[in-house]
Amino acid sequence: MRCFENIAKLIRTRRINHPKSYSQSELSSLLGYKNGQFISNVERALCNIPLKMLGKVSEVLDINPNDLKRAMASDLDKTLDNYLTYSQSTNVVEEVRVHEEQKTQDTGVAEIQESEVRPDWKQAG
Repeated sequence: MRCFENIAKLIRTRRINHPKSYSQSELSSLLGYKNGQFISNVERALCNIPLKMLGKVSEVLDINPNDLKRAMASDLDKTLDNYLTYSQSTNVVEEVRVHEEQKTQDTGVAEIQESEVRPDWKQAG
């Protein structure tokens, strides 16, 4: 549901193309993390850069802050679209479920009314 694709691509591209060509471990260390797993997760779009780290990321990878903002804004826009689409599809599924439930209840009421009118009527089963 959440989207981190644009920030992931930006971080990976800048890390690899940086004059120092940082490894994931080196970049993680420069950002104050103990191993490269954090940057690996960011680059695979599993998580986002914490807001408090944006300044440091911008500085270390020589990324224009506006580029970071654009990437994060695009990801946020996609995330919102994903949630809204999911929410709408969930609402449609819920409406169908309620409608089917109502039909079942209506059918049950009709059978009860018929059995009351015709006591000799026997239900199958």
